[in-house]
Amino acid sequence: MKQVIVVNEALALPPGKMAAQVAHAAVGALLNAPAEKQSAWFRVGMPKVVLRCGSEEELFELARQAEEAGLPAMVIRDAGRTVVAAGTPTCVGIGPDEIARIDAVTGALKLMR
Repeated sequence: MKQVIVVNEALALPPGKMAAQVAHAAVGALLNAPAEKQSAWFRVGMPKVVLRCGSEEELFELARQAEEAGLPAMVIRDAGRTVVAAGTPTCVGIGPDEIARIDAVTGALKLMR
């Protein structure tokens, strides 16, 4: 079990802003997961990985693939109060779910730096 959050690296978000957006995605995707996946994830220590993609288009494609695969997912759009315009998609949370199922969608992505 794990959860993955993918950040749109093209936005070059400051570290604090990125941390907040990642937190939104982690909570949002968790709330979209079935109770049994939530419980299993809690039991193994809530593992999560933060990855990066290069564009808004890639972010939406990953969300589409996750949803097609039956994975819990949530795209986060910023409120626009600080760094980016309102409605800007910043990241997508995927999971928690089985590692192999998530890796089938996100396995080729690199870690966020």
